[in-house]
Amino acid sequence: MNPATANALPRLLLVEDDPVSAAFLRDAASALPAEVQVAGSLAEAGRAIAQTYFDLWLVDANLPDGRGEILLDAGACGANTPALAHTATNDAAARERLLAAGFIEVLCKPLGVAALHAALRRHLPLPSHRVNDAALPDWNDAGALAALGEVSHVEALRQLFLRELPARRARIVAAAGDVAAMHAELHRLSASCGFVGADRLRDAVRLLMASPSDPAAMHAFVVAADALIAA
Repeated sequence: MNPATANALPRLLLVEDDPVSAAFLRDAASALPAEVQVAGSLAEAGRAIAQTYFDLWLVDANLPDGRGEILLDAGACGANTPALAHTATNDAAARERLLAAGFIEVLCKPLGVAALHAALRRHLPLPSHRVNDAALPDWNDAGALAALGEVSHVEALRQLFLRELPARRARIVAAAGDVAAMHAELHRLSASCGFVGADRLRDAVRLLMASPSDPAAMHAFVVAADALIAA
């Protein structure tokens, strides 16, 4: 397959078997923005690599079916793809082993959003027109039509979406400090945004999911939600 164009989201393969870590890293990377595919094992990652072009791999050093560096040996079809390792150990010998195996950088967990974004920006071909979320359109008509099939369905679902949005916004703002409650609301809202093509709000939701205690992320969410409500 061909690499992503300058106007497309970069593709990231995240290889992580722990569901909590995978969800955090996926949401944080998606908010960069990037298109993220998650694999929970070396075998699953190998199948993904055989089917899809990726701009970067982010690989757990220890997986249920072996060490992460095995993927570099086995991934002949993605041999030129840069790869980052992530690990919970600070052991210098393990770090040297991973670098010697071909990883270009080793990230230590727990990993914050800012550190992850900085690492990904060093190695991902980020599209310039997507760096600023404010540049995204409020509505992606083509995306919504592709998801729902008919203009009438798009219009009806958007009306329902907009009727429910003020209450959803209020619940999310009120849930600040309660990560579990906020994540549940944001997860449901993210799915709805995808159906109706609310691109700017969707990306703000993903950013807040990745960094729920970040005031800037909450501000971006409120601004994006209020823009739709006002319109």
